[in-house]
Amino acid sequence: MEWSTRCDAVADMTPHDPTVALFDAVTCRHLDALGVGAGWRCWDVGGGGPSIPAWMAGRVGPLGRVLATGIDVDWSTGREAFEVRSHDVVRDETPPETFDLVHARILLARVSDRHVALRNMVRALPPGGLLLVEELDIDFQPCATPDASGPAHYLSNRIRAGLLAELAQRGVDFELGRKLPRLLRQAGLVDVRAEGHLALADPAAAAFEAMYIELCRDALVTMRAASHEELDRHLDAACRGRIDVAAPPLISAWGRLPAG
Repeated sequence: MEWSTRCDAVADMTPHDPTVALFDAVTCRHLDALGVGAGWRCWDVGGGGPSIPAWMAGRVGPLGRVLATGIDVDWSTGREAFEVRSHDVVRDETPPETFDLVHARILLARVSDRHVALRNMVRALPPGGLLLVEELDIDFQPCATPDASGPAHYLSNRIRAGLLAELAQRGVDFELGRKLPRLLRQAGLVDVRAEGHLALADPAAAAFEAMYIELCRDALVTMRAASHEELDRHLDAACRGRIDVAAPPLISAWGRLPAG
């Protein structure tokens, strides 16, 4: 069964990157609550796409400024209403200007040194500036289908267990989300708060699951977590809505640099 036919039902309902459909509304809600508005200077770090910086640009208007950076910025068309720059937040120099708000989503899990990345983001804040960081916390809810009630659900949870075993071998921190408040305080921020979002039944969660399974498919078969046929059967059930797939919870944490 080809991937294009296996997930046609999801392709029509979600963007190419399922994190956009899963988490953009969450991120924008937090940005809105933090007061992003006209004239603000914002830095979106390592986002990998235009959706969040475009939202920021719409809020800050012509008097504001939005910078979007990442190691891979091939998604840029050069016609965005914000600046796009190739930049490694760990290895490259921090932008010389300061920003009223810095945002990063599912970035710390991917960088070579999360403490350096955080320090560099905080360095870009003026006194009173805000940092919003969002990461997954897989251990909070590790099941693919928490409400398991039949063979398809049991298969999905077995496959998820194999997927987590493979990600563990790759060094993924399953508890990173819950660590964010402490990491932000250690980086010098105050008034730190955090909140979680869990999608239990969402077509984008099925697409998110499918994306990671396809990335790890050969490893899953090699470790005998599932056969190719079982993986295809699971993805078909998930992408066509015959089972409800849960995405790992996203933890959003924010704080500000002391004013003086």
